[in-house]
Amino acid sequence: QVQLVESGGGLVQPGGSLRLSCAASGITFRNYVMSWYRQAPGQEREFVAFIIPSSGTTSYADSVRGRFTISRDNAKNTAYLQMNSLKTEDTAVYYCKAVINSLTAWGQGTQVTVSS
Repeated sequence: QVQLVESGGGLVQPGGSLRLSCAASGITFRNYVMSWYRQAPGQEREFVAFIIPSSGTTSYADSVRGRFTISRDNAKNTAYLQMNSLKTEDTAVYYCKAVINSLTAWGQGTQVTVSS
């Protein structure tokens, strides 16, 4: 059974940093495209970043490019999202997603709140 568990969220001041983790089980992690999405209150879930398994190629939403970094450790079956220079508008529930072919799995989400 596929399971994705996010962690690392919390309350941080503007300009601060957080690192989110997404621990995967029940899948051959190294073969999956891993992505991060976020959903703010009253808004639709939006793409944040993805990383391709073989090449390590990454892509980011314009709103986070240059501040966020996605990475993965295939030995630990874990994906990460390093978030720097956080802004109040980054406040949201952050979700990780694993995709291979037609198979998609989502985690339960972790809350990130950026506030002074």
